[in-house]
Amino acid sequence: MSTKRDYYEVLGVAKSADAEEIKRAYRRLAMKHHPDRNQGEGKAESETKFKEAAEAYEVLSDASKRQRYDQFGHKGVGASHDYAHMDPTDIFSIFNDIFGGAGGQRGGGGGGGRGGAARGYDLETQVELTLAEIAAGCERTLEFERAEACDTCKGSGSKPGSSPVVCQTCGGRGQVTQQGFGGMFRMVTTCPSCRGRGSQIKDVCPSCRGAAKTNKSRKITVKIPAGVHEGQAVRIAGEGEAGEQGGPTGDLHCYISVKPHPLFGRQGNDLVCQIPISFAHAALGGKLEIPTLRGKGDLDVPHGTQHGEVFKLKGEGLPDLRTGRKGDQLIQVLIEVPKKLSEKQKNLLKEFAGMEDVAHMPQKRGFLDKLKDALSS
Repeated sequence: MSTKRDYYEVLGVAKSADAEEIKRAYRRLAMKHHPDRNQGEGKAESETKFKEAAEAYEVLSDASKRQRYDQFGHKGVGASHDYAHMDPTDIFSIFNDIFGGAGGQRGGGGGGGRGGAARGYDLETQVELTLAEIAAGCERTLEFERAEACDTCKGSGSKPGSSPVVCQTCGGRGQVTQQGFGGMFRMVTTCPSCRGRGSQIKDVCPSCRGAAKTNKSRKITVKIPAGVHEGQAVRIAGEGEAGEQGGPTGDLHCYISVKPHPLFGRQGNDLVCQIPISFAHAALGGKLEIPTLRGKGDLDVPHGTQHGEVFKLKGEGLPDLRTGRKGDQLIQVLIEVPKKLSEKQKNLLKEFAGMEDVAHMPQKRGFLDKLKDALSS
């Protein structure tokens, strides 16, 4: 029996999660459990979780592998790499499109290799907004922790007064070459001793224990533009983690979630609401009090309004993120039939029913014509 945890459980996502949700979940876990960020007693456990998440992501991010996994479980699919015995730096290089490399690609992420400066890791957070805040735009104060260059060693990882030494394993190259199958081919991999840096710290800094970074609290104010959608992100440049060996700082990505509204739904930039009205109101017409994001409003309901009919209030929706042009508010009326009637109401309705004119009921007249044709054929 397999001892592996369910891949969806590892990433903390539902089986219905789409590719972007899976990617974001993996990225958050990788940043949280990367060994460079966990230098204390829990380093071994964090590294295990880091590698476990990488294996889960490789399978679930591949459509064909995911399909086989959903059908057969762990027996139906296997990861392409032995993550349990891989160096974390090599794992970062496999998923370079998510974390980036020394060139500072999107996503950012340590592991530049060959001792070069590398861009810092990007960070992610989430804010929940109301529809009113989305309509007007707003500001939010964010509090989070990020790894910054150690004040004691200024980001070198070495004890003040000392310097890193050249790695004896790779001679400063950051890579090692291994022979395989009787020397028929060579494989170049990241140096296991220095993790691609080309140097090693001999006398570690007492403050950061050689990590070159320490976690610090950060508080910033973010401006959220009007018209943002669920799942979109606002990028705050330079608010991610410090880079390696003087590399640029990563970014902070603030993802948007929308608080459910008790009355309104959203379709693009339009707001949608359903309002119940009585049969008499629909038949006779008249004023109808309606909600808007700005407060109460009025709608003229014409006589003879049908169940499910939709009315449009121009410009009462949400602004477009790019153009600022506002959508509309769509109001669907639902004719509600009373479940209980008094004797007087029953008698009045019976009298009304006796006077109904099918000529003024186009839907019923159309149905009766089709029924007549069907029975006569």
